[in-house]
Amino acid sequence: MVVLTHSHQINRKQCILVNESTTLRCHAEANFAGKYRQWAKKHSFESMLPGDIKARKEKAEQAQQTINSHLTECKLAERVIPYSDKLFKRAAIEWLVATDQPIQALDHPKFQDMIDVASRATNGVKIPNRRATRAEIMRIFKNHLTRLRTTLNVSCNLVLCAASLHLIFQHRALLLVAQ
Repeated sequence: MVVLTHSHQINRKQCILVNESTTLRCHAEANFAGKYRQWAKKHSFESMLPGDIKARKEKAEQAQQTINSHLTECKLAERVIPYSDKLFKRAAIEWLVATDQPIQALDHPKFQDMIDVASRATNGVKIPNRRATRAEIMRIFKNHLTRLRTTLNVSCNLVLCAASLHLIFQHRALLLVAQ
């Protein structure tokens, strides 16, 4: 920024010169808009005054809005890629790497069962989200605990009977030894 003093004027008015085009354009628009626009039109030059730029942007935006009202959004049909061993191999390797699985995960019987079940699908496989997976795990666990409790109650009754019989025989043996 440079401060100049006009020495030829009596009042010695100070002027601040700034090298920013936006400030110069604002100044030109405020003081010389008519002359500038005539010069720009005469020389086939597009006006760079801030107000003219804003008006061009609004006009373009308005034109875009009128086009948007005539357009409709079409969803593209999902393209199913046909199965190939090469494609499956690549997907399996990418899964191993992305989820930091050991290479032996592909040999695990449960993984192979899952792939076998999925291979029978005719319209693709729907993979459950986290919430549904969590709910299913909780349901399976609860059912397992219920079956375990039932099994243990039966077993506990047998164990209690066996323990009682053992204590009775041990007590009788002590009585016999004491006599």
